[in-house]
Amino acid sequence: MAYVPILKAKAGEFQALEHATPEVRSHMRPVLELVPDPELVRDQLETFSDRAMDAIPTGVVLTVDCGALPATQVLDGASGGPIARLSESLGLRGVEMCPVVRTTDTDDVLHEAADTNSGHQRGACLRVAAGPGQAVPDEEQIQATLRTLRLDPEEVDLLIDAGPVPPGSAMSGLAECVMNLLDLLSQWQWRHECVAAGAFPANLTGFPRGRATPVARQDLELWKRVAKQWHGQPPDFGDFGVTHPRMPTQSRGTPDPNMRYTTPDDWQVFVYPRVRPGNDDFFTLSRDLVSSPHWPATGPRTSWGDARLHECANRLRLKAGGGTQWRAWATSHHLAMVTAELAAWAPMSNR
Repeated sequence: MAYVPILKAKAGEFQALEHATPEVRSHMRPVLELVPDPELVRDQLETFSDRAMDAIPTGVVLTVDCGALPATQVLDGASGGPIARLSESLGLRGVEMCPVVRTTDTDDVLHEAADTNSGHQRGACLRVAAGPGQAVPDEEQIQATLRTLRLDPEEVDLLIDAGPVPPGSAMSGLAECVMNLLDLLSQWQWRHECVAAGAFPANLTGFPRGRATPVARQDLELWKRVAKQWHGQPPDFGDFGVTHPRMPTQSRGTPDPNMRYTTPDDWQVFVYPRVRPGNDDFFTLSRDLVSSPHWPATGPRTSWGDARLHECANRLRLKAGGGTQWRAWATSHHLAMVTAELAAWAPMSNR
């Protein structure tokens, strides 16, 4: 059973992947989503490729979703949209790419994904939205997509994206939609099957300052419901790390010191007010986190991110970092926690 974190392709997420241990990496199949940016798409793709070259070890396949970017020509005088240009750029840097596609993609996009597989030989990932009101692809659409990709189902990862998990009783309806879609699409023998969802809030607005606030990991609860009811091998688990599933809006200003800290049942969200100069209030936040019941018994050995938090708590760092570092440390801890959880849960799921 693998963990499929769907991460925004930001600097913090790349740092977390770069510092994941070989053990954590061996249980992950990360998906990186490119976030629309005001800068030129070609510059964004080059930045992504450079970060991937630094963060992704040789032999690790990077599944990349360009679906939020405009599917238009990237370079003047050269054909090809984001998938084609990213495939070429990553190939030159020695990073293996698996493109994400949808049945609603144009033939041009699907042809670019097919050409990407010709160069990288890593197949593709078919992403299908699940939930009330979502259009369900029929057999003809699936077959047409596979033909255009020039791939058999055994060369394609199925990613069922349930999006944001609704609160309360509405989760049952979403779980039923996921089950129905999984049942419909199971007639094809996919390389891997994954059910992903997200439950982290869109932002930290309104969170109390100076203490931890729990946010239930409803995405994990949704997956457990599906995995326990499914008649076959449980699908892989996917989530959106410590972020909301939807694409973020352009951030403005400097965030208050914060930490989105994953525990077995929830995220403990620490947000502290700015009292000291710079980001020094994060030192106080880290000290409170490390001395709280949420700090794991493995302490700084839990992950690269936990080691950085331990340093901040003990004032072993000159600076407390900023938004990018806090996101990197939170994601690093989250990746380590989830892979350990799944490793422990897998034997029980087979009983």
